[in-house]
Amino acid sequence: MTEQMKTSIVTEEVKLLNVTEEIVRGLVTFTIHGPDYPTFCRCQKCELDICAITLNHLDNHFVTTKEARERAYTILKTPESIEKINKQIIHAIHIVSQKSTH
Repeated sequence: MTEQMKTSIVTEEVKLLNVTEEIVRGLVTFTIHGPDYPTFCRCQKCELDICAITLNHLDNHFVTTKEARERAYTILKTPESIEKINKQIIHAIHIVSQKSTH
């Protein structure tokens, strides 16, 4: 391994990231703080419960680079994919509203 390769490996920050989780978290926050659910509890616990339930029903898209993240976003931001995610979020909201853990 050349010295240049060693330097680029050390200086480039590598992270493991689930792009599905990023999108779900954003959509859940937008949804429960929007006008459609004015009486729903908006505490962090309920929000995270909704995210967890939603993510358990969706495929994960783990990436380690910015380029791979952009490709995954392209796949996951299609109208069909967003509709699928939103259906799972709405399902999770109904579950959490009926069985709140606090």
